[in-house]
Amino acid sequence: MKVIAYDIGTTGLKTCLFHISDTDSVQLIAGEVEDYELYFLDNGGVEQEPEEWWNAMGKSTKRLLETTGVDKEEIRGISFCSQMQTLVMVDENGTPLRRSMSCMDTRADAQFSRYMQRGLKIEGLNLYKILRFMQITGVLSASAKDPLWKYHWVRENEPEIFEKTYKWLDAKEYLTCRATGQMKVSRDVASGTFLYHVKKDRWSHELCKLFDVDMKHLPELCASTDTIGRLLPKAAEELGLPEGIPVISGGSDVSLCQVGAGCLDVGDVNFYSGTSGWVTTTVDKLHLDLGNIIGSLVGADPTTYSYIAELETAGKCMEWVKDSIDLPEMDYDGLLEYLKRSPAGSNGVIYSPWMHGNRCPFEDHNARGMFFNLGLTTTGSDLVRSVVEGVLMHMRWMLEATEKSFKTSPVVRFTGGSAISGTISQIMADVLGREVETVENPRHVGAMGAAALMAVSFGLLDDIKEIKGIIKVKDTFKPNLENTAVYDKIFPVYKNLYFDNKKSYATLNG
Repeated sequence: MKVIAYDIGTTGLKTCLFHISDTDSVQLIAGEVEDYELYFLDNGGVEQEPEEWWNAMGKSTKRLLETTGVDKEEIRGISFCSQMQTLVMVDENGTPLRRSMSCMDTRADAQFSRYMQRGLKIEGLNLYKILRFMQITGVLSASAKDPLWKYHWVRENEPEIFEKTYKWLDAKEYLTCRATGQMKVSRDVASGTFLYHVKKDRWSHELCKLFDVDMKHLPELCASTDTIGRLLPKAAEELGLPEGIPVISGGSDVSLCQVGAGCLDVGDVNFYSGTSGWVTTTVDKLHLDLGNIIGSLVGADPTTYSYIAELETAGKCMEWVKDSIDLPEMDYDGLLEYLKRSPAGSNGVIYSPWMHGNRCPFEDHNARGMFFNLGLTTTGSDLVRSVVEGVLMHMRWMLEATEKSFKTSPVVRFTGGSAISGTISQIMADVLGREVETVENPRHVGAMGAAALMAVSFGLLDDIKEIKGIIKVKDTFKPNLENTAVYDKIFPVYKNLYFDNKKSYATLNG
């Protein structure tokens, strides 16, 4: 059967057509991309327009069917992989009451501080609330960017909107509601609200009371493989798809990229570099490393968890350097050729990728990017290469923090748009000093995860763990140990850039 998986990212949506069969096969046929705006406000707000997500779905779906020549009646179902920790406040009809607040939104500082930074504290956070979070959810909200505090920001700053709110949804949940009229949230996305009671599989009454959340605002829970409902006539017309086909819940980008990468066994590690980036390890227990801001979220596979360390800006840094540095006109392939003029270590230039603050292994939305150790002989290729190395060294730092708590596989997977490049993949192997594998279609790994879950939903696979056997490795990169020695020398200096400049960041950006 043919299915469509939608990957709702920070700045664009990927619409992918797959063929899934009972021969353990999930094959990408074609994909289309449609961009939308990310709105930056002066007060730290970062917003998106939910209508733009839906319009992007319609445009890209119709274009995909037209370019492939596939009749819409051949499509048997749709599902989603999505950014998470996005706040979408809707009324009873599922209509957004305001633009969504992105996971990058920092304006809820006051609300976070009032709830979490008073009383007896550890690591700057209220000790009692930390304990309750950990005992109930296994993780805790340690950032003003988390949706719980944005919920309160709306309540306090836009009371007329809060008064009209029927449900608090995430990005994927808004789109499945638009498609079916049903308001349900997959458990992996619910885990990211820090209000989901993991052991009792329900919303936590205690945490909602402790943090003044109206439980009527929380949608019904479901599994990532569940059918939310059938595609409504109006939605079908707007998307160009058959009325009544199943709409499968899908999951968060974190959990479904893990599925699409084939990282389903305990210890499997996936390095993802898209607009943002993360290092996710599949683990078999809940664990919170408060010092490094890493925690276990519920995965699409109900038997394991995703232990996630996050970097706010990864591939976005490459986009920034391409647009901001006065280089000859070149596309990304040209940029990657250009950086090869510089050796490993970028002739001593170090770049920090904290262009919109950082979450792990330190939480500081005042942190910013920098080029360190520039000289009169520094070249443009040194700067460009240092940006790639800076992102990958931060990922090494997050892996190092992960391995304080869990043993990881010696061979890691690399996915996301950056993994398309053999040059970047080799630099990653050199930076890490370990073998790196890439999979087929790494840019569409989240959509691949959503499609593979549909194979389980429709009974073509018996269990989510079987997906590991159908994810194919495309290339393997072994580290150049001479280059690894260069990065080993730079790495301690790289980490000190933040600690040496923490007060300066606060002075300039606080």
